[in-house]
Amino acid sequence: MESLLDHIEVPSDLRQLKIEQLPQVCKELRDFIIDESSRNPGHFGASLGTVELTVALHYAFNTPEDRIIWDVGHQAYGHKIITGRKKVFPTNRKFGGLSGFPNPQESEYDSFIAGHASISISAAVGMALAAKAKGENRQIVAVIGDGALTGGEAFEALDYAGGSKANILVILNDNDMAIDANVGGLHQYLIDVITSPSYNKFRDKTWNFSAKLSQFGPDLREMFKKMGRGLKSLFFKESNLFESLGFRYFGPLDGHNVFQLTRTLQDIQKIPGPKILHIRTQKGKGFKPAEEEQTEWHAPRKFDKTTGEMIPLPDKDTIPPKYQEVFGETLLELAQKDARVMGVTPAMATGCSMNILMRAMPERAFDVGIAEQHAVTMSAGMAKEGMIPFCNIYSSFMQRAYDQVIHDVAIQNLHVIFCLDRAGLVGADGVTHHGMFDIPYMRAIPNMIVAAPLNEIELRNMMFTAYSTPSPFAIRYPRGNGEFLKWRQEMTLLPVGKGECLREGENVAVLTIGHVGNTALKAADKVYTEKGKMAGVYNMRWVKPIDTELVRNIAKSYQTIITVEDGILAGGFGSAVLETLQGTQFSGKVIRLGIDDAFVPHGTQQELYKMCGIDFDGIVTCIENEME
Repeated sequence: MESLLDHIEVPSDLRQLKIEQLPQVCKELRDFIIDESSRNPGHFGASLGTVELTVALHYAFNTPEDRIIWDVGHQAYGHKIITGRKKVFPTNRKFGGLSGFPNPQESEYDSFIAGHASISISAAVGMALAAKAKGENRQIVAVIGDGALTGGEAFEALDYAGGSKANILVILNDNDMAIDANVGGLHQYLIDVITSPSYNKFRDKTWNFSAKLSQFGPDLREMFKKMGRGLKSLFFKESNLFESLGFRYFGPLDGHNVFQLTRTLQDIQKIPGPKILHIRTQKGKGFKPAEEEQTEWHAPRKFDKTTGEMIPLPDKDTIPPKYQEVFGETLLELAQKDARVMGVTPAMATGCSMNILMRAMPERAFDVGIAEQHAVTMSAGMAKEGMIPFCNIYSSFMQRAYDQVIHDVAIQNLHVIFCLDRAGLVGADGVTHHGMFDIPYMRAIPNMIVAAPLNEIELRNMMFTAYSTPSPFAIRYPRGNGEFLKWRQEMTLLPVGKGECLREGENVAVLTIGHVGNTALKAADKVYTEKGKMAGVYNMRWVKPIDTELVRNIAKSYQTIITVEDGILAGGFGSAVLETLQGTQFSGKVIRLGIDDAFVPHGTQQELYKMCGIDFDGIVTCIENEME
């Protein structure tokens, strides 16, 4: 059978096909995603689940004139493939290649960046209102799924959109999953809607009958619709949240029936105003291992597409553990010692390893869904009542809860411990996920302690120190492995605000914060081996309070100070050092290595460190230049 996908360069090619040919397109598209992802890992399960939806959307709508916003954007691999990027898809998530998320700079078919969840409905309303103001007649579609509807912004947007009468279509891709299983009352509500055939049958009959009444005028039809809503509330315990907010509700439909989806989308766009189409899909659809183990296959490593077996990793006994594993194991140890210790995470239980505590003590660990603001304030509530919550949020996602950190935690000086996972440059997830800004935004907050461990042993000690220090406390650490195989040592208190000297040297001192200090130490050793001159290397540990005494003593002993950080330079660790030197007699040079005033693309962590000049070679070169 001749391939259809090979002849689809853009959606207009897809729209030349007969509707009867769409199942073949779906099969070929799914096979292509499986084949490519087996060699070049990425967000796998979510995109398999949206294959039929992707084909139906581009067949029914006139893209790119009509806008499609994917939320979260990792559902959109099929969309990328049939919008002109099939030939370059092997570069997905690679340095200089395709982004793993929609990006308008990459393609006119990508209407909006959606690396963080819950933004699509807000963006769609804005686009719809702009189209109306400009007199443009285009369809605006927000595809929200993979747990994104649990985010607060999505609820805010639903509330506004229904009242605004904006001409948008929200497609709820309901697959029961974020990365881990969905949680909360909305999840149960959707189950209730799906499992109430009597409610859905009654709703459809009242709508169809009201359509017949339209020939007698809009007033009569509207009166009957209101009467129907009242009867539903009277006779059925289920009511429809979306209709109560002003949306016309359709569904639930089988999200893998491409015929039904296409015809429904063709019909539904003729109806003005806010609409919601509820579809049921299976994450990982079409690849049995991904269907059965959806969390594991959300973003798997390389795998054998025939057997479904993932390519084995090196023996865990031969490589240091990930910081995430050390966090999870240490949190469990602290919880076992003290009943006040709790764990909170917004839908990242597996990624941050809080699932370790969840398995052992499910009553002490809480996944609140994709709701960072709620996670922070709920943690504040726990702390106010004497508990010690460890609130683990990825660094870039913590930006979404900044007001809560200030207003609900710091002002009240509550004992909430923020563990900022994925701090610094995260790699292939790219610009929306880099934890570049946490040092400036956390160190600006009164009462907040800000720290970063050199290695996983120090992470344990910092967690223990944070547990023992009744103050708001932020610990940032990177994605990836630490330094030591034997990391499980007795936890000890670290003196808050005191750094340490790793190497004494002459002329040049390198001050570091966090894991990048290991690279700086190796760079200084290489310079010594080749030049016979040793640079001083200092693990500062604390951004706030910074070790003022140590910094000023360094200024008395060295001519050049180099600061190294895996974060944005503006307002960061290097800035803290400069502020500390203000008013001293230091007349030497301060060189700050870090991320300049620019967003960083995707690539491997090492490629990005090199790009920013904070890799081994970059630090060596900087030291050597100052030694001459």
